[in-house]
Amino acid sequence: MTTKHRPRPRPRPRPIRVVPLHPPPARAAAPAAPKLTYRGGPLLTAVQAVGVFWGAAWQQPPQATIAQQLEQFLKFVVASSYMDQLAEYGTADKKIGRGSFVASATVTDAPLSPQVTDAAIQQMLEQHVTSKALPAPGANTLYVVFLPPGVTVVSGNERSCQVFCGYHDRSSAAGLYYAVVPSPDCAGCLGGLQAIAALTSVCSHELAEAVTDPVPGTGWYDDANGEIGDICAWQNKQLGGYTVQLEWSNRTNSCM
Repeated sequence: MTTKHRPRPRPRPRPIRVVPLHPPPARAAAPAAPKLTYRGGPLLTAVQAVGVFWGAAWQQPPQATIAQQLEQFLKFVVASSYMDQLAEYGTADKKIGRGSFVASATVTDAPLSPQVTDAAIQQMLEQHVTSKALPAPGANTLYVVFLPPGVTVVSGNERSCQVFCGYHDRSSAAGLYYAVVPSPDCAGCLGGLQAIAALTSVCSHELAEAVTDPVPGTGWYDDANGEIGDICAWQNKQLGGYTVQLEWSNRTNSCM
């Protein structure tokens, strides 16, 4: 008697959650226009941003000045019209509005290696939340981790400046929502911009995605095109003197 084995189903690819290198890779023609649909997961309805600057370099020039600029950017963007445009992705019981900036902290208690894994970033966040060096999380807290020049971030088999320029996720142990913004140390992550403009563009991309899809693939998502920022990657505008990325609008069927 011959036993037939059913082929194992192929695992679904991990939802897109990264800012790709500039220019973004060419996409195959989509069968239909992008359309984000809600998958029932959590949303950050009033995001509370915590800036986390990892590494002693953030206390020295020129990075100390950039850290101040990024802190000011976070304070501005979470309470700006940039958040207003995300309101269309609210639901009956999860209405998205403006958020607030909670605090920022520089983490220097351990030497920062030239290569940092996503697991190490999660561990760092959880350790410093436990020790109260970072604010305790709430339902809307987003920890935005900035890495100094010369530090490569490794997430799975992907590396910053080789595959991506930033990403967001939820930590596996403590369930912390976080975004990671490495230094734009390559042309693919500068996108023809000055370093601070590239950083605010990537940061805004991840902020909008973390609000609308904090657990990648369970919030507002498009199976063919990814998250709200992926559809409009590296299309920027000026807002309050800052460079921010355009985000996809289902309502207008365009990047705005």
